[in-house]
Amino acid sequence: MFLITTLIFISLFLYSRSFSLKAQDRAIRAEENLRHFVLTRKLIDPKLTMSQIIALRFAPDEEYIELAQKAVNENLSSTEIKKSVKNWKSDNHRV
Repeated sequence: MFLITTLIFISLFLYSRSFSLKAQDRAIRAEENLRHFVLTRKLIDPKLTMSQIIALRFAPDEEYIELAQKAVNENLSSTEIKKSVKNWKSDNHRV
C-alpha cells in the first residue's frame, strides 16, 4: 500500500511539474518570437524546434539573426547552436 501511494505522489509531482515547464516554454517562444520580430520585422521561422529556440536565447542580438537562419538551414541541434554562440548571454530567469 505504501509503495502504491508513493508511486502516485511521485507521478502527481512529475505531472504537475510538466505544466509549469510547458508554460515557461510558451513564454520563451513568445519572447524569442518578439525578439526576432524586433530585429528582422519577421516572425521566427516555424521550422525551429523548441530546443533550438531555447538555445538561441543565449545568443546576443548581434549573432541572433545569423544563427537563427543557420539553425533553420543546417538543422543545428541545440548543442551545436550553443557552441556557435561567440558572446554568451546568460539566462538567469529560467526555473
